[in-house]
Amino acid sequence: MTGIILLDKQKDITSFSACNRVKHILGVKKAGHTGTLDPMATGVLTVALGGATRFIELLPVHDKAYTARVQLGITTDTLDITGNVLSENEVSVTNEALLSAALQFRGEIMQKPPMYSAVFKDGKRLYELARQGIEVERDARPVTIHRLEVSDFDGKLFTMKVACSSGTYIRTLCDDIGKALGCGAVLTELHRTSANGFSIENCHTIDEIKEACENGSINNYIIPVEKCFEAYGQITVSPAQAKRFSNGGELSLDRLKGEFESTLYRVYSPENKFLGLGQAEKEKGILSVRRLLVNV
Repeated sequence: MTGIILLDKQKDITSFSACNRVKHILGVKKAGHTGTLDPMATGVLTVALGGATRFIELLPVHDKAYTARVQLGITTDTLDITGNVLSENEVSVTNEALLSAALQFRGEIMQKPPMYSAVFKDGKRLYELARQGIEVERDARPVTIHRLEVSDFDGKLFTMKVACSSGTYIRTLCDDIGKALGCGAVLTELHRTSANGFSIENCHTIDEIKEACENGSINNYIIPVEKCFEAYGQITVSPAQAKRFSNGGELSLDRLKGEFESTLYRVYSPENKFLGLGQAEKEKGILSVRRLLVNV
């Protein structure tokens, strides 16, 4: 079985464990997820199956969207409610003050990764250092907050909807808003509603996937891996070129139809069968094989 299945990840389970559950339910040899969600988080988790796992590292960078619940007046070492409490503060914040603070973080901002994150520092994951009680300097990185809306504010808790660039930490965003308000803040709930170009409306729970396997409808849930690469152009090759490409051979751009940039392309046979991804190299005048689709 080769393709993509969209999981609505449940709470209190790691992305790795959720992916493994899907793997065992479907009985596939290989499965891998395309973007980690913290155990406390729920929502869109894209799972690659079989031969599709070979394409994970080549996925285009997509924006993501989240719905979060945030609590004012508290800070923790993990920046979310699961961590050790560092401070508890009185909260005297108006709805207008909250909105004003949040709006500061729209657009392109610099954001420092939290210590409890998978970012590497001197060859080690930050969370490995954090668990040893070690805090190190982290370089702030540019991220973009396309949309930020706050609602349902009761004086301490509020809902925040965020559309942002890949690599944005919602926990850090909550903490930064808390700092701007002078009272601190932590993330209490997180639901990812969009990732890899897919929406939560297209996702399935573990129970739904299990039921689909039992009633024989699971193929309706499997998405062809090429759907993840629709941002790239498409090249249809001749039968002879399809055979050469499938055997790992490069193709001459002069013998292909169209104008090409030095980027990735989806390569299809004359029968519209997805063969894999090719890398156009204009200076060399070739289309080299970047990744072939192999059904596993």
